[in-house]
Amino acid sequence: MANIGGFFKNVVSEMRKVSWPKRKELTRYTIIVLATVVVMAVFFAVVDLGISELFRWYLEL
Repeated sequence: MANIGGFFKNVVSEMRKVSWPKRKELTRYTIIVLATVVVMAVFFAVVDLGISELFRWYLEL
């Protein structure tokens, strides 16, 4: 049990050293991540649609 207690003591010690982002930075990073996810989702949806249409066209031949 001493190892577990020491582990959590070290975790708390290390968490105090962490440099947490300010609210403005966190908001900016969150917007960037969400925008990137939306752009990538749209990109892959278009690519998927294109590949699906190519297969449909090929199978009709």
